[in-house]
Amino acid sequence: MARMNHPAPVEVTYKNMRFLITHNPTNATLNKFIEELKKYGVTMQVRVCAAIYDTNLVEKEGSHVLIIDDWLNLVKIKFVKDLVVVITVHYVAVLGKAPLLVTLAFNESEMKYEDAIQFKTQKWRGAFNSKQLLYLEKYRPKRWLCFTDSNGHRNNCCIQ
Repeated sequence: MARMNHPAPVEVTYKNMRFLITHNPTNATLNKFIEELKKYGVTMQVRVCAAIYDTNLVEKEGSHVLIIDDWLNLVKIKFVKDLVVVITVHYVAVLGKAPLLVTLAFNESEMKYEDAIQFKTQKWRGAFNSKQLLYLEKYRPKRWLCFTDSNGHRNNCCIQ
C-alpha cells in the first residue's frame, strides 16, 4: 500500500482563538497525531468526518473528541471559560470543511468575510473550493460569539 503524505498541521489564531487544522488520522498514524496534539496543547477536537481511528486512545491522552453538531456553541463556551485553549479541526482531505469551520468562528466574532478569507488563505492556500467560498460570501453571522446584556442589547464579543 502506498504511503500517504499528510500536510503539516496549520495553527490559526485570531484574537484569543487558537485552532489547529490537521489531517484526519488513522490508527496507523494515531501516535504521531497524538504527539502533534500535545505539542500544540490541544484539549478539544472537532471531527468533520467519520472517525477512521480509535477515538478512545485520543481521549485517554486528554483530548476530547466531538462532532460538528455544536461547533459554534463549543467555540463560545471554550473561549469564554478557557482563555488558553486550542481546538483542532480535522477532515479527511484537510482542505475545505475544516478551514470553513474556523472561518465561520472568525465571522461570528465580527471579522469581516473578506478579512476572514484573506487571513485564512494566507495561512493555507487552496483552503476553499468555489462552493465553500460562495457559502461564506452569503453567510450572515448570527453573532453567536457576542454577548447581549439583560435588555437584549449587544455587548462585547466573547472573543477578545
